[in-house]
Amino acid sequence: MTLNQELAQMKKTFDPHTPMEAQAALSRLIREQQESPDPFGLHVGQKAKDFTLQDALGRAVHLYDELAKGPVVLTFYRGGWCPYCSRQLKSYQQVLPEIEKLGAQLIAISPQSPDATLSQIEKEELRFHVLSDRNGLVAAMYRILYDVPFYVQDVFQQGLGLDLAEYNATSRWILPVPSTFMIDESGFVRSAYVNPDFMKRFEPEDILSELRKL
Repeated sequence: MTLNQELAQMKKTFDPHTPMEAQAALSRLIREQQESPDPFGLHVGQKAKDFTLQDALGRAVHLYDELAKGPVVLTFYRGGWCPYCSRQLKSYQQVLPEIEKLGAQLIAISPQSPDATLSQIEKEELRFHVLSDRNGLVAAMYRILYDVPFYVQDVFQQGLGLDLAEYNATSRWILPVPSTFMIDESGFVRSAYVNPDFMKRFEPEDILSELRKL
């Protein structure tokens, strides 16, 4: 079963327990982002934006330093509270040995706090860089950051009991559009998957396929 087939099964499990109002609000958000006249994300051929972020233990990770070692698979996810994101990262963890055999490495970024990131790493036994972009500055550089609209904030707070600003230890309700960028050693984006539908993600096999082209 592919990753997206698994995510589709998850949606079928969640839908009967999700109020219709919440489903409608999330569908509205996805539709509005898909129809936006200003598409999200960097494009293939553009120069990747350099950044320095800290991992869960406070160690600085500098993108261009990592690119000096080989290609980077850079994926932005919403946070450890999102079951679709957790399944995505676990799926990527499973192909990590193959990614590394191809001379590349995986870096995952979310706006969650370092404490939440550390908890996620320990729980899911992730073995790649997982970084905190708490104020969304890097996501903004990659043109995937958005402010969570009030009608979705209500869904999170009432349906999930989640205050996203508190969870991320920031003052804003922000999220990245789930995205995965393949960046070569020269710092150019060679592949870009940017999808406002958070229930769909870039397949692990597609990551390996794209890396083999580099």
